[in-house]
Amino acid sequence: MPNRKIIHVDMDAFFASVEQRENPELQGKAIAVGRDEERGVVSTASYEARKFGVHSAMSIQVAKRMCPNLIIVPSHYELYKKVSVQVHDIFREYTDLIEPISIDEAFLDVTVNKYNIELAVDIAKEIKQKIKDRLHLTASAGVSYNKFLAKIASEYRKPDGLFVIHPDRAKSFIEKLPIEDFWGVGRKTAEKMHFIGIFNGAQLLTCSQKHLVEVFGKSGTIYYNFARGIDDRAVEPYRERKSVGCEQTFAKDLDDHVEIVIELYHTVIELIERLRKSEFRGRTLTLKIKYSDFSQITRRTTSNSILFEKKNILPLAKSLMHQVNNEGKRIRLLGLSVSNSVDEVEDNKGEWIEQELEFEDWD
Repeated sequence: MPNRKIIHVDMDAFFASVEQRENPELQGKAIAVGRDEERGVVSTASYEARKFGVHSAMSIQVAKRMCPNLIIVPSHYELYKKVSVQVHDIFREYTDLIEPISIDEAFLDVTVNKYNIELAVDIAKEIKQKIKDRLHLTASAGVSYNKFLAKIASEYRKPDGLFVIHPDRAKSFIEKLPIEDFWGVGRKTAEKMHFIGIFNGAQLLTCSQKHLVEVFGKSGTIYYNFARGIDDRAVEPYRERKSVGCEQTFAKDLDDHVEIVIELYHTVIELIERLRKSEFRGRTLTLKIKYSDFSQITRRTTSNSILFEKKNILPLAKSLMHQVNNEGKRIRLLGLSVSNSVDEVEDNKGEWIEQELEFEDWD
């Protein structure tokens, strides 16, 4: 659908940039947002820190070794949410077709917009400038005729970047694109791609859909289409919450059965609180365990009862844990989530529901 005009806006190092804005002493310095503790993880790193190789999801301890002058700043999530709302207020000046991807990025369909601006790139320029003038933050934007290419474009000239992939140039752009830069291709998928001889878009283009599906399952069709610049998904202003969960990385790996049961109980209590706040009700409970060697397993079960209270969730959580044979392994992380929304099932009986894209390992 080359006639569409899609913008992807991505705030630059969002959490870290907000912290630097709020505290002038942090401006120009290498900072990482996260908890400064043994098992702490970097949430966002400033671009000054990224020059040293620090990135999100990295261990805080590793980050400090890579960047000795790194400043660790605790997160202020309520502030980030407030700023995100302000960013979306700017988006709504141009269109109501806004699909949030996370707290710091979103797709906008500006094919028809409130100011009748012909070129999407002009809208992207105005949005970036208003974010800078009003919020004193920078954003990067990508412009194209579908979500896949707009997303790729927004990453192309970060930070404070703007890049357009025109329909006439999409084919040549995709052919040169490293496979690691394709949206939805993470480390594991990239390794599989390399194994079958795919290192860029041109090589992906030569693969049949049948072969890609054999290797990557249903994601194979997505990669097949992406190689051809095809992504017909609409920008969806409302996205139904699919699950609610929580997880805890322990300061010390657990191997004692009593300790594990106690932590499982605490995780259930936290999950119930999150379910209450989000008013989410589902029927499927999933247990996630990550061991000290970073191997990971999940177990899930679906109940006839609505999972919203301790009396329903705790017995199921214990049952799932009982199914797991830890074989002497120490547990590093424990997580629980509820999915299979009751409201979704009841509201959409007999209807087709468009789901979000699912990839084998999403970046």
